[in-house]
Amino acid sequence: MLRQDSPSITPDGYTQSDRRHDAPRDVQRVGSLDIQRELNRLEEMILDSPRIPLSRRTLIDEEQFLDQLDLVRLSLPEAFHEAMEIAQHRDEILDQAEQYAQEIVEEAERRAAQILNETGIIQRAEQEAQQIRNSVQQECETIQQQTIAQIEQMRRQAQQDLEEMRRLAIEESEDVQNGADEYADKVLRDMESQMSEMLRIVRNGRAQLQINQPQPKSMSPKPNVDRKPQ
Repeated sequence: MLRQDSPSITPDGYTQSDRRHDAPRDVQRVGSLDIQRELNRLEEMILDSPRIPLSRRTLIDEEQFLDQLDLVRLSLPEAFHEAMEIAQHRDEILDQAEQYAQEIVEEAERRAAQILNETGIIQRAEQEAQQIRNSVQQECETIQQQTIAQIEQMRRQAQQDLEEMRRLAIEESEDVQNGADEYADKVLRDMESQMSEMLRIVRNGRAQLQINQPQPKSMSPKPNVDRKPQ
């Protein structure tokens, strides 16, 4: 499902990498290079993202990753359109085959008309024409069934690939989020420990200064001296 707030996405907005990947056989038969290229970009986005030190976690730009995922979804209708074009091309072949069969039947009927007086030949020509008609009809039905089966298989494979990619993306995003939380908690714990140690040193220093500071001398009253009268 496309996000409602997702921006417009065009394949030209991304830089194509030189990395080469082997496309799955069923995806290649769809004939859409865009889907495989955008899937490769999803993989590159994960591989090229910064990794968290001392872990197998990766930090991914969520907005960019979801935009790329939406781009793959937008490419799927084009793949189905290409599959329909393949089916249409096969329909044209079937029409040509039926037309060719019709021409053969008509030619057989003309040949039969030329030998109306020869009953055996006419019957044999009719049988051959019927056999040709049945054979062509059966072959056309077989080709049509195979075409429909191939289109359905490609559609199911494309749907499975999309669901698997979405599942992997969600799992990867959850793993990255968990790893980021653990890393942030560790950094904060280290900072707390360092600050506690610094506070302890400051307190000890102040206490030592208070111990070394000299005590003020107390002022004792002067004794009264009786003066003798002169």
